Amino acid sequence: MDTRELFARLIKCEAGGEGIDGMRAVATVVMNRVHVPNGEYQRVNQGSLRRVIEQPYQFTCMMTTVYGEPNPQNVWTATPDDVHYEVADWAIQNGVFSGVGSQALWYMNPFNPNCPGLFPYNGTGYWLTRINQHCFYNPTAAYAQT
Repeated sequence: MDTRELFARLIKCEAGGEGIDGMRAVATVVMNRVHVPNGEYQRVNQGSLRRVIEQPYQFTCMMTTVYGEPNPQNVWTATPDDVHYEVADWAIQNGVFSGVGSQALWYMNPFNPNCPGLFPYNGTGYWLTRINQHCFYNPTAAYAQT
């Protein structure tokens, strides 16, 4: 599968039920990881969208098992529709969703109304905003050292 299709599948799987804003916010975070000038994502992925998507343990939708249980919601079962390709193309062409901006590197679904103040929990991201079910996070100064 080519990178564009993989990205469209990831968008559908991670945020398909979050509306256009939610999908664009998630796609923006993925592309922010491609373009970040320092830290783990730059060091490990070196500006490659495919490497960002395939970096182990980053996206639940890239896993066929989670906590030892089968994960039926993954990129291999998520068939993208035109809108998912449109969002992928928009992001690849330097689209940035203003609700999260060009700095946000993480998102997560807390499965409750409250977003944790820090995420990941090693203190490298601080809460920025919530869009539908996802909480979004900007990097702290500590991220550059990862």
